[in-house]
Amino acid sequence: MISDNEKFNMQVKPNSAFLNELKSKLPEFFDREGNFDLDKFKGQLKEHNINELSDGYQLNFIGKDYARRQSGEMPSTVIVPDEEQNNGEGKDSKNLFFTGDNLEVLRHLQNNYAGKIDVIYIDPPYNTGKDGFVYPDNFEYSDEKIKDMFGIDDVQVERLKNIQGKSSHSAWLTFIYPRLKLAKILLNQNGIIFISIDSNEYNNLTEICDEIFGNTNLVGNLIIKTATDNNPSQINIEHEYMVCYAINKNNLKNWSVHSKPAQKIIEEYVKLKSKRLTVDEIQKKLRIWIKKNHKALAGVTHYNNVDDKGVYSSSSNSSNTRPGDYMYNIYHPVTGRPCPKPKNGWRWPKATFDEYELKGEVAWGPDETTQPHIKKRIETAQQYLRSVIEKDNRSTTNDLASLFEGKKIFDNPKPVDIIKDLMNFTTNSNAIVLDFFAGSSTTADAVMQLNAEDGGNRKFIMVQLPEKTYTVNSDSKEVPTKGGKAAYEAGFKSIDEISRERIRRAAAKIKADNDLTLPKDFDGSFKHYRVVNPTKQTLEDIEDFDPDNTTLFTDMVDSFSSKGLDVAGDATGEQTILTTWLAKDGYSFDANIKKIDFDGYEASLVEDSRLYIIKNGWFSENTKALLNKIGTHQITVQTIVLFGYSFNIADLRELEIGLKQLDGNINLLKRY
Repeated sequence: MISDNEKFNMQVKPNSAFLNELKSKLPEFFDREGNFDLDKFKGQLKEHNINELSDGYQLNFIGKDYARRQSGEMPSTVIVPDEEQNNGEGKDSKNLFFTGDNLEVLRHLQNNYAGKIDVIYIDPPYNTGKDGFVYPDNFEYSDEKIKDMFGIDDVQVERLKNIQGKSSHSAWLTFIYPRLKLAKILLNQNGIIFISIDSNEYNNLTEICDEIFGNTNLVGNLIIKTATDNNPSQINIEHEYMVCYAINKNNLKNWSVHSKPAQKIIEEYVKLKSKRLTVDEIQKKLRIWIKKNHKALAGVTHYNNVDDKGVYSSSSNSSNTRPGDYMYNIYHPVTGRPCPKPKNGWRWPKATFDEYELKGEVAWGPDETTQPHIKKRIETAQQYLRSVIEKDNRSTTNDLASLFEGKKIFDNPKPVDIIKDLMNFTTNSNAIVLDFFAGSSTTADAVMQLNAEDGGNRKFIMVQLPEKTYTVNSDSKEVPTKGGKAAYEAGFKSIDEISRERIRRAAAKIKADNDLTLPKDFDGSFKHYRVVNPTKQTLEDIEDFDPDNTTLFTDMVDSFSSKGLDVAGDATGEQTILTTWLAKDGYSFDANIKKIDFDGYEASLVEDSRLYIIKNGWFSENTKALLNKIGTHQITVQTIVLFGYSFNIADLRELEIGLKQLDGNINLLKRY
């Protein structure tokens, strides 16, 4: 497990992630040994002007090769399930919350969520100098190893290591680059990512996104207008940005939704129709209602006509805006006389007009002195995502505070209405939404609110680092941080605790506000996992382990339990190892798991195909029981995965021999 990943990571090169991505898209350019055939690739480019490729612009920064390498590494952490949450309020939830370093979480998700995420929204550190951002990596490799990895000299090693604990542009880019590289792999072919940023790193962010996603996949930049920031310089900055990129811009549909004001008119029309009024009576009463509520119906008040089919507008333009050739006569159906022709001709060919007339979709005036119009049905009234969005910082802060009894426990929370609008325009009802800088979990709140409104079944994945709201002074006394005092005094020791509690309280409010209309399958909870490093002692035990020993010197499984890792959640070591491996093997976190008994030893059969043997205590009688169940077709197994630290060499060889004699097609994987 951890040892296997570490061995893999030692072989990772700066271009490993790129080659893996290239191999998945262009496998024909790789030989059987996995080597890229550069000459073959160049041959495919010959018909193009290759010289143009040498003149392209590329963003370079100190730490870029290190960041590229990080995007190709496997996780060095384990996923610890919060059994209290997951078997309690989150038992039936499909939503996920991860507490831990988001780079490690993204690495874990590469196998079971690759190509499955619909929308990513993140609000990373802006690197303003005031937001507390410093580069977190401590460069665990020796100077000699770093020089060998990247082909650099002593001076360059020093420059690279100098970004540790710094907030320079290079430090920020080294931090964000691998996270965006891994995020891209998680998005499906219709996927998009929104990234909030301000002017400090805006240019660097767009350049690095151009490199990762391709500048042709820039969807656009939203301007988020905010309250004045009281900048003491000459220009007060009253906006920030939201950068949007797609995996493939050509796959995107128009981002539009049915107009909410239009929906209100439809609802009023349905009420009037239920009273069995005539069409003329409905139209008269509807127009009075629209006039009375015109402020709430801004943009759709012209939908005030009614016929047997419903509500429509007759205000569409009948004439061409430029000279055209549709100059035929249109005769009024009552007077029989021709209506006046527009100066530039009609907007439609005669065949189109005749088709609409036959369907009853032409609105006529009282006589031939007025021009006819094609009816525009209210169902077609759409709203589109605006490029400039207003954001009220005060109301956003107050909205969050209201969930926590008026306490301002989180500075500058994301605006839930803006995130909800983004999701409304860009997701379908079954979308998966990821936010790996969760903060106060505004994105989760927005997803739940939208599901409550339209009956959707969107799912969220939140990731938040357990940043502490306190420090420990020289007297071993906890002291609240500058921005964490209110949260600490409210009982929250870390940001992720606030984040999870926000989801609970927001869900409770949504249920209270939508009691009668809430969908039956509304998901207002989450499953929780902690992504943590093994203890120093465990790592030492792993390093000292000798697989050829006939006896085991330690219970390695127990060191991966919640207790062994010193985290909450009540998970056993077996549950931690199994959860970590399920992600590695591409299974969802709600995979079907059955406990199978082999003469007193329980193992886990996943999706009726893969057997995981993890705990200590596997002996000859257990091997016989396993072979018997497979041989008599009581279970079907394609692959057996075992925790190498739990097996001595004799029992392992007996199992290997037995499986080969029984069924040579069963794949046996030993992990360390």
